[in-house]
Amino acid sequence: MNNQQTPRTGQSPRGSQSFSRNSSNRNGGGYRGGNAGGRGRSGGGGYRGGNSGGRSSGGRGRSGGGYKMSFFNPDMFIKKAEELVATKPYEATHTFSEFGFTDQLANAIASRNYTIPTQIQDETIPLVLEGRDVVGLSNTGTGKTAAFLLPLINRAILNKREQVIILAPTRELAVQIEDELLQITQNKLGVFSAICVGGANIHRQMTRLRKHNQFIIGTPGRIMDLMKRRAISLENTRTIVLDEADRMLDMGFITDMKFIMSHMPKERQTLFFSATMGPKIKELVKDFLNNPITVSVIKSDASKNVDQDVVRIDGRDKKELLKDLLAQEDLEKILIFGRTKHGVDELTRDISAWGHRADCLHGNKSHPQRERAVKRFKAGDVSILVATDVAARGIDINGITHVINYELPDSYEDYIHRIGRTGRAGKTGKALTFINR
Repeated sequence: MNNQQTPRTGQSPRGSQSFSRNSSNRNGGGYRGGNAGGRGRSGGGGYRGGNSGGRSSGGRGRSGGGYKMSFFNPDMFIKKAEELVATKPYEATHTFSEFGFTDQLANAIASRNYTIPTQIQDETIPLVLEGRDVVGLSNTGTGKTAAFLLPLINRAILNKREQVIILAPTRELAVQIEDELLQITQNKLGVFSAICVGGANIHRQMTRLRKHNQFIIGTPGRIMDLMKRRAISLENTRTIVLDEADRMLDMGFITDMKFIMSHMPKERQTLFFSATMGPKIKELVKDFLNNPITVSVIKSDASKNVDQDVVRIDGRDKKELLKDLLAQEDLEKILIFGRTKHGVDELTRDISAWGHRADCLHGNKSHPQRERAVKRFKAGDVSILVATDVAARGIDINGITHVINYELPDSYEDYIHRIGRTGRAGKTGKALTFINR
């Protein structure tokens, strides 16, 4: 970095180029946040939130209104990743050829070189084939999507009139689910789908829905809007998948979810996937599911695989600190979080001007723009993605080496969602959070 000054992380000296951590960091802090709403829920340090909220990801997000945030303690953002311990590989009780899939689907699975199912697939697929309600508790990256798609595709091949509704918290996750569906079917199995998310042209979606689609995949807000326009009828839809239900609750979709479920037959199959099982989730399970079987493959808190540290601003120029930080060689694939759409746009322009390949993701982007940004980041066409919290929910991108919280989140739960984008697949990730002192 030549004569540039490296940002301090924790109590590291100003001239250090490492991200070393010192547990004797100063406590306290009186941070003032930007313009996002939501209510914080964790203790220590403090800042005050601002004024935005409204619709998120095609549904009804939490609204703002200048809520006073709970106080954050800087030590909450400083934690050494736990040592990765090798665990005995899961020994599946089935192979994919033993599930009894149709020859068409079995050939499609074999062409993708699927042989041994993951634990969530091994334990869930037989239950779905039996028609049981299932609560699947799993972390991202466990093969959960195929666990529900494969048996439901099999059913759709056997009965062309079959219809499944799949709800996801964000446009990005809905797109990922349909992408996996298309990769499995390769448009050769006579199985069709429609994706219904906010930010995309609703009239085109309505046109698509005039044809019979065995799979309707979308965000709760857009699905509900289309139901009210009578473009979707669920009277004969006997299977529903609620993917990442905990995040749908966090994002304020509970009313939409209840509306959608109320228009389905009482005799139905409900598949419910979540990373957590708090009281609100348990209440939903009780209301929505009938004698479900729970399959849990949650191994550990995802944040345990993440080295967490802070960058202390101490009155220095924040953007210059970020510029210095991004110049370090070990930052390879970076997800940077801001709080406002305008701020994310501006920061992306600055980062690009510094010579980095960057793109951005936020709620004002159209659906094609958001989809393109995610694909570019996944493919490595850009090495830095700057985003609002929409990117912390439902995006599954491998190989992210660093998460940088350029602006503080609304709550500690949101912080955990953010840093959970790194430290995956048996690797240790790094998370850095900018604070004012």
